[in-house]
Amino acid sequence: MARLEYDVFGDHTGPELRLGGSGWVWRRHGPTVGGTTYGHGITVHSRSSVTIDLNRECSTYRALAGIDDVSGGLGAARFSVWADGVRLWRSPVVEGRDSAVPVRVDVTGRSAIRLVAEASRPSGALVPAVWAEARIDCAGG
Repeated sequence: MARLEYDVFGDHTGPELRLGGSGWVWRRHGPTVGGTTYGHGITVHSRSSVTIDLNRECSTYRALAGIDDVSGGLGAARFSVWADGVRLWRSPVVEGRDSAVPVRVDVTGRSAIRLVAEASRPSGALVPAVWAEARIDCAGG
């Protein structure tokens, strides 16, 4: 899956980003992390949470997580993936200009996942964080 639909416009038959209960999201083409440009991604504040309703049986969430190069190399964050209230994955602290961290999480049997970015410094809450090349492998799609 290359593109997440937003639930206001989606048909609830596949993964959709839930606008209510999610933080600010900027869906982008060509975000850059650590000098590498990716085809697509979502940029969020580094103190944020984004919920994705799976709406069908899915097996794996994959992405590359890091600090968006538009930050000028400033800031640092830790990323985590939650599903149905349980943390399934957590990154080390990722600094600005670091390469993106690969994310691969088994979401079998889960109904929703939540992508969390946490600023690792109090002054870094508005640093842009990226979930790039996100893919959710699901049955029938």
